[in-house]
Amino acid sequence: MKLPASIKNWISISGAILALFNLASIISLMVLNTLFNFGGSYIGLFIYIILPIFMITGLILIPIGMRINKKKSRKAEKEGKTPGWPILNFNNTATRNATMIFTVGSVFLLIISSIGSYEAFHYTESVEFCGKLCHNVMEPEYTTYYGSSHERVACVECHVGSGADWYVKSKLSGLYQVYSVLAKKYPQPIPTPIANLRPAQETCEECHWPEKFYDRSLRVKHSFLADDFNTERIIQLQIKTSSQNTPTGFEKGIHQHIDPSVKIEYKTIDDRRQVIPWVKYTNLETGEVEIYTDEENLISQTKLDSLETRTMDCLDCHNRPSHNYNVPQNFIDMSMAEGEISKGLPAIKMAAMLVLNQDYPDKDSAFNAIETQIIEFYKLGYPEIYAENLSAINTAIEEIKIDYSKNIFPFMKASWKAYPNNIGHMESDGCYRCHNDRHATNTGKVISRDCNLCHNILAQGTPDEMEYTLSYEPLEFNHPVDIGEAWKTEFCSLCHSQLY
Repeated sequence: MKLPASIKNWISISGAILALFNLASIISLMVLNTLFNFGGSYIGLFIYIILPIFMITGLILIPIGMRINKKKSRKAEKEGKTPGWPILNFNNTATRNATMIFTVGSVFLLIISSIGSYEAFHYTESVEFCGKLCHNVMEPEYTTYYGSSHERVACVECHVGSGADWYVKSKLSGLYQVYSVLAKKYPQPIPTPIANLRPAQETCEECHWPEKFYDRSLRVKHSFLADDFNTERIIQLQIKTSSQNTPTGFEKGIHQHIDPSVKIEYKTIDDRRQVIPWVKYTNLETGEVEIYTDEENLISQTKLDSLETRTMDCLDCHNRPSHNYNVPQNFIDMSMAEGEISKGLPAIKMAAMLVLNQDYPDKDSAFNAIETQIIEFYKLGYPEIYAENLSAINTAIEEIKIDYSKNIFPFMKASWKAYPNNIGHMESDGCYRCHNDRHATNTGKVISRDCNLCHNILAQGTPDEMEYTLSYEPLEFNHPVDIGEAWKTEFCSLCHSQLY
């Protein structure tokens, strides 16, 4: 095969060597990774990103050198000279030295650049990089991450996962995010759910998987009323995580929604997936199919056909697994239950709710309001308490500030209002998006809103007067405030989406 004369130059030759060397490295690493699992999941970074960059650089050098050489050849022809291949005369000491320095230097630089690239890759995969590089923008996610049950799971484990293809997608998406931050084009708050997030089957189910259901769990919740006595209420719930046989028969658990033998699909008419007018249930073993429509959100067939059909997975309920923004009454309740805020301060829950039931332009304004308003609350309403328990009041103020800073972020407009949690049904509709007694089939079968489908109340009441179940039958819920039968017909979020 005859090559063009213009390729006879050091630039093109160096480019060809560089390209061939990296091509050989890519092929070798692919073989080693396929046959011996060499390098683990990170090897894909070198195979698909780093080495191809060097290879492409070498390929680009070939035509550049040819173009430069072509110009030199024309000039040489005019002078009557015949261009040829560059001559390496290893009898010449200078040539030998230069060749050795070039070869050793190139290998050394390639190794150093590879190590540097690998370390850079690790840094870009770190939690600090994700949360601190764009501090103001990512502060809500970074802060709530460290208050979650997944705080020892790196961000990339869920947002990227293993393999080079999703790594490339995430970094391309990251380039636009960097531009958005620099150009101040980012939305406030950042919209969710994230459209290009890796499927839950490839992230969540690496640790949690449908075939391994967990035993039912006990949840004990302490809450305090906004009255003078901070009346404490305790409720003990048995959460029906999995299905099981009971003396009253077989009971299905919460995770039947993602049972491998079942497929649940739905359509939603809002970006946050809070309004669901259509649900399809398919039993993959029997072939049984049921379609439920919401009588209060009826839409035309044309509109329905245009909506995306989503298969239900972990994130449809666990939509805030690592970045949960607690509602103020909840984070105040937790601090009071843990003793960080004294339950002995009269009406402290009420005082906290009054000051938190306001929007603030920034964190400093919020902190100033928390301090001044709570001080004023006790000065005017409880002067004796203010005089005798100023230390406890100041401690409560500082704890409320800490709680606020962990859950509400004025700069990014991030709070429970922007990010409803679908686990439960207290502050947002959550379960009631489908389990509302409205979604029905043509035959009249409905998706029940019976609370006992997901949990049983084992005990409830005040610390001094608790009611316990003495059988397998759960207790009927006793609302802390007398609202008659309204709690049976109205959604909890109608009241609890407010601060108190």
